[in-house]
Amino acid sequence: MFFKTPIGKFNQIQSSMFKTEIKKLESMARKLEPSQTERASARKEVILYTENFLNNIEKIKAFNYSHDKGQGLLKAPISERPISMKKAVQLIKNNVDYPAANPASGGYLGYIPGGGVYYSSLGDYLAAVTNRFAGIFYTSPGAVRMENMLIQWTAKILGYPSNCGGNISSGGSLANLIGICTARDTKEINSKNIDRSVIYLSPQAHHSIHKAIRMAGLGECIIRLVELDKGYRIDSGQLKKQILEDKRKKLKPFLVIASAGTTDVGAVDPLQEIGMLAKAYKLWYHVDAAYGGFFALTKKGKAKLKGIELSDSLSIDPHKGLFLPYGIGIVLVKDKKRMNATHYYQANYMQDSLSENDEASPCDVSPELTKHFRGLRMWLPLQLHGKKPFRACLEEKLLLANYFYREIKKLGFVTGPKPDLTVVTYRFVPKIGNADDFNKELLEAVKMDGRVFISSTILEGKFTLRFACLSFRSHLNNVDLLLKILKAEKQKIERRLKV
Repeated sequence: MFFKTPIGKFNQIQSSMFKTEIKKLESMARKLEPSQTERASARKEVILYTENFLNNIEKIKAFNYSHDKGQGLLKAPISERPISMKKAVQLIKNNVDYPAANPASGGYLGYIPGGGVYYSSLGDYLAAVTNRFAGIFYTSPGAVRMENMLIQWTAKILGYPSNCGGNISSGGSLANLIGICTARDTKEINSKNIDRSVIYLSPQAHHSIHKAIRMAGLGECIIRLVELDKGYRIDSGQLKKQILEDKRKKLKPFLVIASAGTTDVGAVDPLQEIGMLAKAYKLWYHVDAAYGGFFALTKKGKAKLKGIELSDSLSIDPHKGLFLPYGIGIVLVKDKKRMNATHYYQANYMQDSLSENDEASPCDVSPELTKHFRGLRMWLPLQLHGKKPFRACLEEKLLLANYFYREIKKLGFVTGPKPDLTVVTYRFVPKIGNADDFNKELLEAVKMDGRVFISSTILEGKFTLRFACLSFRSHLNNVDLLLKILKAEKQKIERRLKV
């Protein structure tokens, strides 16, 4: 005879077992929610470290040579057992913040940095703790309104209409991709005409432009690298000549890309002249203003950027010209309907979001659905500081670049063109020996010293040094220190070579 457990009783037992297992897992899962005391303890370690970092920022080197290059992290692999916040911070200090370049330093004069103004970090903290979903208006109308407000504020600075489209992206690379994809669809570039379609850009165009062209499926287009003038700017006369030649050949010119601050030399292309040509020959006009765009806040910068308002789309990086931490760019597109047509998508599970659409949702104007609430890192410092300190900082950097351009020539260096913005190129040509080798050695000597960080490039086949000044912490004392180091190291190399 078999004794059977009634169905109802069996279900009760099974339900009880489920609940026991769930409660057991819940107990472990709740460790992801530290108590107020635990949060305070962890936060104390972070604050101690960051305050010490900021209080000593002028003493911390701009570049540190490191043999292991952060390999100490590999000695602390992710495991089942947790470590303390104190140990975690120490690992970060020794293996992340110490090796190589320190973009937070005022001596960081090698590349255009993400500045890292302090209030931005608090904006990121608030965004991470509250975790608003900033991709759709329906889920977080306040976050989307804030980002759209920042987009319109940027548009006004650059002379774009108030009803333009825009998106706060991860940086200039994604912003350029969004603009170029919109241009592709607006101009109806497809498999039937792609091999006859022509794109015009500068040989100095940022590599993200070339990448965006390839990723947008435009790699089979004809790419025209337009001749430059002596200041490494697009020669608008040569551009017009090339467009007319391509039209004569029955090709399809459709896109011209200009730069408002090239990477190598900081050149600003003749934006107004290019804009007029684009309009005359019905080309989509995109401007890469990732580096130089926010100089429009200054009188000199606004004059340099005249004509940017003629573009159909542009990219601009607040993590450059507004000194915010890395990871925030903006794309503007005059015709927001075109921008939406390229990026819009609706899934069944997102049908609830259709009920509220009085503000454009970021997911409909970019490749991203899931996105960090980036706008808070921009909104908070602008609100807490106001615009004046940002404008003053930009004006200061323009003057510092001209100061360096003048003073480096006094030390016997050969300079590139007078800076349009805040990049200066220069090299020393010794009386004997190879100039490239001399400048390579000089670069390494400056990096080995570490108090200032500089970079190099190749211009017309020559190894050339770069001064790139856009850190909000870079001031006259940092520039004078660089000049002092360059003079001393140059003399050391000359003595060794017996020049």
